[in-house]
Amino acid sequence: MTKLKIKTGDTVKVIAGDHKGSEGKVQKVLIAKNKAIVEGVNMVKKHTKPSAQNPQGGIVEKEAAIHISNLSLLTSKGETTRIGFRVEGDKKVRFSTKSNEVI
Repeated sequence: MTKLKIKTGDTVKVIAGDHKGSEGKVQKVLIAKNKAIVEGVNMVKKHTKPSAQNPQGGIVEKEAAIHISNLSLLTSKGETTRIGFRVEGDKKVRFSTKSNEVI
């Protein structure tokens, strides 16, 4: 299994696909599928039956997963960057390959 470079809570930008250019915060990372759910991006409509939680049922909008390869991390300056790993002391840290700063 590969090490995913995007984690929950990161701010990312979609760099490919139908939602190219959209930005959002990563809510969840699905490691087995190499996908992530990004807040406000890739919204899909799901038809639901009436249940105890939703007595009326109907059409619900929710976020669908996007493949990790279509996402790029945003730095504090708002530019996209690739992510690398390096060892500093006893810890393995993520760093921006563009600015060389620790994330």
